[in-house]
Amino acid sequence: VLGCGVSGLSTALLLQRRYQNGPGTVTIYAKDLPPNTTSNIAGAWWSPTSVYEDASSTFTEQFRQACRISHKAFQLLVGAEYGVRWIDTFELLRHESSLTRELPGGNDLYPQIQQHRDPENYFGFPYVLQYSSMLIEPSIYLGKLLRDFYVAGGRLVVKEFRSRAEIARLREPVIFNCTGLGSRELFKDEALVPVRGQLEVLLPQPEIDYCYVSSGYMFPRNDGVILGGTWDHDDWSLAPNPEQTAS
Repeated sequence: VLGCGVSGLSTALLLQRRYQNGPGTVTIYAKDLPPNTTSNIAGAWWSPTSVYEDASSTFTEQFRQACRISHKAFQLLVGAEYGVRWIDTFELLRHESSLTRELPGGNDLYPQIQQHRDPENYFGFPYVLQYSSMLIEPSIYLGKLLRDFYVAGGRLVVKEFRSRAEIARLREPVIFNCTGLGSRELFKDEALVPVRGQLEVLLPQPEIDYCYVSSGYMFPRNDGVILGGTWDHDDWSLAPNPEQTAS
């Protein structure tokens, strides 16, 4: 498995569980390890999403099934050990029609759905959809995934690959690419482009026990209150944008 972010660790653990009695050991090769991965600064709110065009009915059903598998997997991890918890979410809306749409994966995955039409008490928005979802603490969650990987006999090699030829010299017969944006350079995938998101982190505020989602979002975590929601296409910069910070 190439990469040790959430995709790499999740893939490695699934392989271990699927082939626990098979030959060989799952190995992760990665340049960066938690807490120095991109996944460590993710917002980490459970809400299935995907990007596709003109999905067939077969694909749509597969997507719904994947949502349910994911939902069950995270439900089993709820608690302090993995840093996963249920939290009230308020979706701030401008149009009444958005209140009745189906949530990603199906409404039954989101307990306690309520509708509000009270802008004075809900951030000035005329319509608000309230429901429960799950919030993940990346610093806790990724550390526990790495622990589980080691406990199951996993092997980790800190290494940066610079070409496909280097990868081809590995002894493993099957390779899973979980390098994310690194795939563009490593595999010459020119179709892969970044969508840059900037986060602002406020000091932790334990009294805030809810999320809100609108054109931006607010997620309260133990390591701080996370503000985000920017989407800058084809922007590779890692430097903070002062204008986005101010807004």
